[in-house]
Amino acid sequence: MWIPLLSLTALPHVGGIFGGLITRKEVKTWYTTLKKPSWRPPNAAFPIVWTTLYTGMGYGSYLVWKELGGFTQDSLVPLGLYGMQLALNWAWTPIFFGAHKIKLAMIEVVMLTGTVAATMVSWYPISRTATLLMVPYLAWLCLATSLNYCIWRDNPDPKKDD
Repeated sequence: MWIPLLSLTALPHVGGIFGGLITRKEVKTWYTTLKKPSWRPPNAAFPIVWTTLYTGMGYGSYLVWKELGGFTQDSLVPLGLYGMQLALNWAWTPIFFGAHKIKLAMIEVVMLTGTVAATMVSWYPISRTATLLMVPYLAWLCLATSLNYCIWRDNPDPKKDD
């Protein structure tokens, strides 16, 4: 049981590592040019928070996987929703930091937050512990969505000449 435990707990970090490579460059260049709200967390907090959140959600997915006997018919919806939110999570960084598409990133993070909430609803009857491990993630996404919105609102796209 160690291999599934370690694999499912580590899986979310894969996208986080790739996202970090994109963010590392852009946070020192493009991101500094944006107007941001005064209440935003310091840049140094983000890798610490995401490492914690990725570990919690990964371990939660393991608990659900284990409780349902692996990848079975019963696990299709709860682990499918989890996989969908993970893909949406991994997509946000290339959209926001890589492509500089703040509005699209805003739409994407709203979809992500909804998918995380749906994942939690599907997990609750299976493992309350797994669901509770997702609560800090959902709370952080609410903060991230607010931050994304403020950055979008305060940094309008420059008008393009036709």
